[in-house]
Amino acid sequence: MLSQLKFKSNNLLKQFLIVLVFVFCSNIFSQEHPNLILTKKGVENIRKQLGSIPIFDKTLAETKKEIDIEMTTGVHVPIPKDMAGGYTHDRHKKNWLTLQKAGVLYQLLEEEKYASYVHDVLKAYAEIYPKLPLHPQTRSYARGKIFWQCLNDSNWLVYVSQAYDCIYEYLSKKERDHLEKNLFIPYANFLSEESPQFFNRIHNHSTWGNVAVGMIGLVMDNEELINRALYGLKSDKIDPNQKDNDGGFIKPKGQKTGFLANLDEPFSPDGYYTEGPYYQRYAMYPFMIFAEALQNTKPELKIFEYKDDVLIKAVYALLNLTDSDGEFFPLNDGQKGMSYYSRELISAVNIAYHFGGNDTSLLSIAKKQNKVQLDDTGLAIALGLMQNKATPFKKKSVELKDGSDGSEGGVGILHSKDSGLSLVMKYTAQGLSHGHYDKLSFSYYNNGDEILQDYGLARFVNIEQKNGGGYLKENKTWAKQSIAHNTIIQDENSHFKGDFKTGSNHHSEKYLFNISNPKLQIVSAKEDNAYINTKLHRTMIMLEDEDFENPLLIDVIQFSSDTTHQFDLPFYYHGQIMDTNFEYSSPNNLSVLGNKNGYQHLWLEGKGVSPNDKTVRATWLSNNTFYTLSSLLDTNDEFLFARIGANDPKFNLRRDPSIILRKLNAKNGAYINVIETHGSYNRVTEIAHNAHSNIKEIQRLPTIDNNYIAWLIRTKKDKVHTFILCTSNADSKIKHKINLNKKAYQWSGPYSYVKEN
Repeated sequence: MLSQLKFKSNNLLKQFLIVLVFVFCSNIFSQEHPNLILTKKGVENIRKQLGSIPIFDKTLAETKKEIDIEMTTGVHVPIPKDMAGGYTHDRHKKNWLTLQKAGVLYQLLEEEKYASYVHDVLKAYAEIYPKLPLHPQTRSYARGKIFWQCLNDSNWLVYVSQAYDCIYEYLSKKERDHLEKNLFIPYANFLSEESPQFFNRIHNHSTWGNVAVGMIGLVMDNEELINRALYGLKSDKIDPNQKDNDGGFIKPKGQKTGFLANLDEPFSPDGYYTEGPYYQRYAMYPFMIFAEALQNTKPELKIFEYKDDVLIKAVYALLNLTDSDGEFFPLNDGQKGMSYYSRELISAVNIAYHFGGNDTSLLSIAKKQNKVQLDDTGLAIALGLMQNKATPFKKKSVELKDGSDGSEGGVGILHSKDSGLSLVMKYTAQGLSHGHYDKLSFSYYNNGDEILQDYGLARFVNIEQKNGGGYLKENKTWAKQSIAHNTIIQDENSHFKGDFKTGSNHHSEKYLFNISNPKLQIVSAKEDNAYINTKLHRTMIMLEDEDFENPLLIDVIQFSSDTTHQFDLPFYYHGQIMDTNFEYSSPNNLSVLGNKNGYQHLWLEGKGVSPNDKTVRATWLSNNTFYTLSSLLDTNDEFLFARIGANDPKFNLRRDPSIILRKLNAKNGAYINVIETHGSYNRVTEIAHNAHSNIKEIQRLPTIDNNYIAWLIRTKKDKVHTFILCTSNADSKIKHKINLNKKAYQWSGPYSYVKEN
């Protein structure tokens, strides 16, 4: 009997120990919250530092003030009905930002009112979400439920997932089960399985969708959702011919999808995102915030090392794609004025600094931004600034290759050393549905001021009066068309005839990018597919020389075709024409320049005709600086003054001016142009300084060998600058010999430059 009792007691002890071990192990391996962007350990560290980290304390105080005011207005979860800019759209957008910030405040300040507020709002969403139909606005290819498009629904969940993570342990299991059953799980399923045309593609839209599903999956420790986010849906049944709102095809058959595929495909090894900097900025928040969450929850993925650290490189690429004011170059669809002061770039810079090796040059950007992300990454920035570790972020001339393997052209950026002049030349792939038909286009800047501009997009984002904040029809009829850019156009047709599928099959080819000599930097690229049986080659040179007050921009475009065509080359300038060295006529009644492909949106304001092979000049004044375009024109070439705004009854387009150089009935030839920055005008003293061009003439030098093009620039003091370019071989080791005007020139490499007195 005693032995039986002893056996039973031992058995009970073993069972108790097993249960104890199970509970202990469960506590060790169960998820802690918060664990996405904020972590338990990180929160404790931040709390200890509060009051001694100025930029972090400032951001926290501003956030607290904002959210305290918002919370006094109560809970607002209206039934969705509006497009972007309408009340319900903006209210739900405000909710996602408010909830995320309130969750952070709960963690950092330990005030229960913030967690209670987040819970109250989430309960309100859980009440309406199961009964919500698709959004009543039917414009999107992928309608959301809370918003007019799934994209904005995804924005909401990316931010709200962070709020839920912050209050997860504040809630009871019953409360969590209620939210997950009625809101979060059906929400994630709707964005993914029920919207494959949105979720299963390569695009910034799907990146937001992937991250939304992944973030809420991480909070709930739902491996199915996490895998769905990382690798896409296994089956989607998408019509391969279905297009999105921007005219892009949803997904080529057999293409990989998911978050990792969206890292593989749109990003080049240099970190350039094929849609362009505006949408790269927009997509960087989900890319970087999910990467931070994955690093905190699944460090074994080593996400910041993926594709040779492409996410960290992408932040540097974006910073290099800004002007001196921090505004992104508007390549492809891009709204002007968007800059690295946006919340997406504040987050990206913080994360890149913390996870990318604490590069102190990023601290100087963060200092300008004057805000931080309220987590470990923002703390790292704050500590670095407090310790005076910031060093200047110096923008250097750089080429950013396009294409997943870097083989699909790129963007060449040239910066003058001291004058603040910057050239951006685009020779990329199409850029998905946000791409424009502008092969070999360029824009030019002077310390943030546009000298020669890229139009950007035709849209007023989140302004309801303008098409509900969405893209205007003029984005297709004007902004995407070739004539809207500073590039060459044949027979008034856009590149690839404006066909997305055709354009997506081709990219320009880099010929040359050389910045070894800071006083003579060169970028050159070719395009053989924009027009059938026509080859285009553009070379741009930034020359710094004592003969000129500021560096010159030399622009040479060669074209060759099987048959004769009309070729146009526009320059979209800002400012007021001061004078010209040729006669032109101005009509009393404006006429439209053409009837399609963007030409229908241009008024013809003046026309001059070159009487013989001559250097023609036009000088304009912009922001108190003079600029002169000098162009070598052939006999009977036309010099047109045009202005945007025709056939635009709703005033959707800016009324910007343009100069268009037109060649009629040309088969082979070249444009040789020089853009000169000079002088100034003081509006107080009313004195103009150096208001005239210093260029006397441009000459094209005859070459027997068609593999070369040569020209000279002669100053008014008869200083001669001679250039020779080999157009068939860019090998730096190849030796060349050529006779020009009975004079022999020898050199190695693809080009030669000689200054002669």
